[in-house]
Amino acid sequence: MELTKYNHATVVLEQDGATLVIDPGTFTPKAADLAGAAAAVLITHEHADHFDVDAVRAGLDANPSLVVRGPAAIVEQLGDHDGRVAAVRAGDAFEVGPFSVQVFGEQHAVIHRDIPTIANVGYLVNGAVFHPGDAYLVPGVPVGTLLIPTSGPWVHTAAAVDYVREVAPERAIQIHELLLSDAGQQMNVRMLGTDGLGGVPTTILQAGERVTV
Repeated sequence: MELTKYNHATVVLEQDGATLVIDPGTFTPKAADLAGAAAAVLITHEHADHFDVDAVRAGLDANPSLVVRGPAAIVEQLGDHDGRVAAVRAGDAFEVGPFSVQVFGEQHAVIHRDIPTIANVGYLVNGAVFHPGDAYLVPGVPVGTLLIPTSGPWVHTAAAVDYVREVAPERAIQIHELLLSDAGQQMNVRMLGTDGLGGVPTTILQAGERVTV
Protein backbone atom coordinates (compact mmCIF):
# COMPACT_ATOMS: atom_id res chain seq x y z
CA MET A 1 0.00 0.00 0.00
CA GLU A 2 0.89 3.64 -0.36
CA LEU A 3 0.31 5.91 2.63
CA THR A 4 -0.06 9.66 2.21
CA LYS A 5 0.07 11.84 5.32
CA TYR A 6 -2.24 14.86 5.35
CA ASN A 7 -2.76 17.51 8.00
CA HIS A 8 -2.74 16.41 11.64
CA ALA A 9 -4.56 13.06 11.98
CA THR A 10 -5.64 12.49 8.35
CA VAL A 11 -4.03 9.71 6.34
CA VAL A 12 -4.93 8.14 3.01
CA LEU A 13 -4.08 4.56 2.06
CA GLU A 14 -4.05 3.52 -1.59
CA GLN A 15 -4.00 0.06 -3.13
CA ASP A 16 -4.99 -1.25 -6.57
CA GLY A 17 -6.33 2.18 -7.55
CA ALA A 18 -8.66 2.47 -4.53
CA THR A 19 -8.23 4.81 -1.57
CA LEU A 20 -9.24 4.61 2.07
CA VAL A 21 -9.31 7.79 4.18
CA ILE A 22 -8.85 7.75 7.94
CA ASP A 23 -9.96 10.74 10.04
CA PRO A 24 -10.58 13.53 7.52
CA GLY A 25 -10.75 16.37 10.04
CA THR A 26 -11.30 20.10 9.92
CA PHE A 27 -7.55 20.81 9.79
CA THR A 28 -7.35 19.10 6.38
CA PRO A 29 -8.39 21.56 3.64
CA LYS A 30 -8.94 18.77 1.08
CA ALA A 31 -11.06 16.61 3.37
CA ALA A 32 -14.21 16.75 1.20
CA ASP A 33 -12.27 15.92 -1.98
CA LEU A 34 -10.44 13.06 -0.27
CA ALA A 35 -13.70 11.61 1.05
CA GLY A 36 -15.48 11.96 -2.28
CA ALA A 37 -12.76 10.03 -4.09
CA ALA A 38 -12.49 7.21 -1.55
CA ALA A 39 -13.87 3.70 -1.36
CA ALA A 40 -14.25 4.16 2.39
CA VAL A 41 -13.82 6.71 5.15
CA LEU A 42 -12.93 5.47 8.64
CA ILE A 43 -13.51 7.73 11.63
CA THR A 44 -11.87 6.97 14.98
CA HIS A 45 -14.01 9.40 17.00
CA GLU A 46 -16.21 12.46 16.75
CA HIS A 47 -13.80 15.30 17.59
CA ALA A 48 -13.63 17.83 14.77
CA ASP A 49 -9.89 17.45 14.17
CA HIS A 50 -10.66 13.84 13.18
CA PHE A 51 -14.16 14.17 11.76
CA ASP A 52 -15.22 17.06 9.52
CA VAL A 53 -18.96 16.39 9.38
CA ASP A 54 -19.60 18.66 6.40
CA ALA A 55 -16.67 17.23 4.42
CA VAL A 56 -17.75 13.63 4.95
CA ARG A 57 -21.36 14.47 4.17
CA ALA A 58 -20.21 16.14 0.93
CA GLY A 59 -18.21 13.03 0.08
CA LEU A 60 -21.26 10.83 0.58
CA ASP A 61 -23.32 13.09 -1.68
CA ALA A 62 -20.63 13.16 -4.39
CA ASN A 63 -19.81 9.45 -4.37
CA PRO A 64 -22.74 7.00 -4.19
CA SER A 65 -20.40 4.06 -3.54
CA LEU A 66 -18.60 5.64 -0.56
CA VAL A 67 -19.02 3.86 2.77
CA VAL A 68 -18.27 5.38 6.17
CA ARG A 69 -17.48 3.52 9.38
CA GLY A 70 -16.99 4.87 12.90
CA PRO A 71 -18.42 4.87 16.43
CA ALA A 72 -22.19 5.22 16.85
CA ALA A 73 -21.93 9.00 17.29
CA ILE A 74 -20.78 9.25 13.66
CA VAL A 75 -23.96 7.59 12.42
CA GLU A 76 -26.03 9.86 14.64
CA GLN A 77 -24.49 12.94 13.03
CA LEU A 78 -24.47 11.76 9.40
CA GLY A 79 -27.49 9.46 9.21
CA ASP A 80 -27.18 5.98 7.78
CA HIS A 81 -27.41 6.90 4.06
CA ASP A 82 -29.19 3.63 3.21
CA GLY A 83 -26.66 1.60 5.13
CA ARG A 84 -23.55 3.25 3.70
CA VAL A 85 -22.79 4.76 7.12
CA ALA A 86 -22.53 2.19 9.89
CA ALA A 87 -21.22 1.95 13.44
CA VAL A 88 -18.28 -0.27 14.39
CA ARG A 89 -16.80 -1.35 17.69
CA ALA A 90 -13.91 -3.38 19.04
CA GLY A 91 -13.79 -6.88 17.56
CA ASP A 92 -15.44 -5.96 14.26
CA ALA A 93 -13.80 -6.78 10.94
CA PHE A 94 -14.86 -5.89 7.41
CA GLU A 95 -13.62 -5.50 3.85
CA VAL A 96 -14.00 -2.62 1.42
CA GLY A 97 -12.47 -3.11 -2.02
CA PRO A 98 -8.82 -4.16 -1.55
CA PHE A 99 -8.84 -3.15 2.12
CA SER A 100 -9.31 -5.50 5.06
CA VAL A 101 -10.01 -3.66 8.32
CA GLN A 102 -9.94 -4.82 11.95
CA VAL A 103 -11.38 -2.62 14.72
CA PHE A 104 -9.88 -2.22 18.19
CA GLY A 105 -10.43 -0.20 21.32
CA GLU A 106 -13.25 1.44 23.19
CA GLN A 107 -12.58 4.95 24.52
CA HIS A 108 -10.75 8.21 23.91
CA ALA A 109 -7.80 8.88 26.21
CA VAL A 110 -8.66 10.91 29.29
CA ILE A 111 -8.11 14.63 28.70
CA HIS A 112 -9.26 15.75 32.15
CA ARG A 113 -11.54 14.24 34.78
CA ASP A 114 -14.03 17.08 34.15
CA ILE A 115 -14.35 16.19 30.43
CA PRO A 116 -16.56 13.19 29.61
CA THR A 117 -14.79 10.37 27.81
CA ILE A 118 -16.16 9.50 24.37
CA ALA A 119 -15.95 6.41 22.17
CA ASN A 120 -12.74 5.97 20.17
CA VAL A 121 -11.72 3.05 17.96
CA GLY A 122 -8.50 2.17 16.19
CA TYR A 123 -8.17 0.57 12.76
CA LEU A 124 -5.66 -1.98 11.50
CA VAL A 125 -5.71 -1.95 7.70
CA ASN A 126 -4.53 -4.95 5.71
CA GLY A 127 -2.72 -6.19 8.80
CA ALA A 128 -0.10 -3.51 8.14
CA VAL A 129 -1.06 0.00 9.30
CA PHE A 130 -2.60 0.86 12.67
CA HIS A 131 -4.30 4.21 13.38
CA PRO A 132 -5.23 4.41 17.09
CA GLY A 133 -7.17 7.67 16.99
CA ASP A 134 -6.81 9.53 20.28
CA ALA A 135 -5.77 6.72 22.57
CA TYR A 136 -2.79 4.51 23.24
CA LEU A 137 -4.64 1.44 21.94
CA VAL A 138 -2.60 -1.76 21.94
CA PRO A 139 -4.09 -4.11 19.32
CA GLY A 140 -2.28 -7.17 20.59
CA VAL A 141 -1.38 -8.30 17.07
CA PRO A 142 1.68 -7.62 14.93
CA VAL A 143 1.80 -4.11 13.47
CA GLY A 144 4.03 -3.08 10.59
CA THR A 145 3.44 0.69 10.74
CA LEU A 146 2.09 2.44 13.82
CA LEU A 147 0.69 5.94 13.38
CA ILE A 148 1.74 7.59 16.63
CA PRO A 149 0.02 10.73 17.98
CA THR A 150 2.61 13.20 19.27
CA SER A 151 0.60 16.22 20.46
CA GLY A 152 -2.70 17.01 22.11
CA PRO A 153 -4.10 17.69 25.58
CA TRP A 154 -4.11 13.97 26.37
CA VAL A 155 -0.64 13.09 25.05
CA HIS A 156 2.13 12.22 27.50
CA THR A 157 5.68 11.53 26.31
CA ALA A 158 6.43 8.82 28.86
CA ALA A 159 3.17 7.04 28.03
CA ALA A 160 3.89 7.38 24.30
CA VAL A 161 7.28 5.74 24.77
CA ASP A 162 5.73 2.86 26.72
CA TYR A 163 3.01 2.57 24.06
CA VAL A 164 5.51 2.24 21.22
CA ARG A 165 7.44 -0.33 23.21
CA GLU A 166 4.32 -2.38 23.90
CA VAL A 167 2.98 -2.33 20.34
CA ALA A 168 6.52 -2.98 19.04
CA PRO A 169 5.82 -2.05 15.41
CA GLU A 170 8.37 -2.36 12.65
CA ARG A 171 8.25 1.42 12.37
CA ALA A 172 6.23 4.43 13.49
CA ILE A 173 5.02 7.52 11.61
CA GLN A 174 4.12 10.68 13.46
CA ILE A 175 0.55 11.98 13.29
CA HIS A 176 -1.53 14.40 15.38
CA GLU A 177 1.38 16.83 15.52
CA LEU A 178 -0.34 20.18 14.90
CA LEU A 179 0.30 21.57 18.39
CA LEU A 180 4.06 21.04 18.13
CA SER A 181 6.75 23.30 16.70
CA ASP A 182 9.32 21.78 14.37
CA ALA A 183 11.71 21.52 17.31
CA GLY A 184 9.04 19.78 19.39
CA GLN A 185 8.35 17.28 16.64
CA GLN A 186 12.03 16.48 16.28
CA MET A 187 12.39 16.03 20.03
CA ASN A 188 9.48 13.60 20.19
CA VAL A 189 10.76 11.57 17.27
CA ARG A 190 14.18 11.33 18.90
CA MET A 191 12.55 10.11 22.12
CA LEU A 192 10.51 7.48 20.28
CA GLY A 193 13.14 6.50 17.72
CA THR A 194 15.89 3.90 17.58
CA ASP A 195 18.37 6.17 19.35
CA GLY A 196 15.85 7.12 22.02
CA LEU A 197 13.66 5.35 24.55
CA GLY A 198 11.10 3.91 22.13
CA GLY A 199 13.61 1.94 20.10
CA VAL A 200 11.50 2.02 16.92
CA PRO A 201 12.39 3.79 13.62
CA THR A 202 10.12 6.86 13.69
CA THR A 203 9.44 9.16 10.74
CA ILE A 204 8.10 12.68 10.32
CA LEU A 205 6.06 13.12 7.13
CA GLN A 206 4.92 16.52 5.95
CA ALA A 207 1.40 16.99 4.62
CA GLY A 208 1.24 15.44 1.15
CA GLU A 209 4.29 13.17 1.62
CA ARG A 210 3.89 9.52 0.67
CA VAL A 211 5.57 6.27 1.70
CA THR A 212 5.11 2.60 0.88
CA VAL A 213 3.86 0.54 3.84
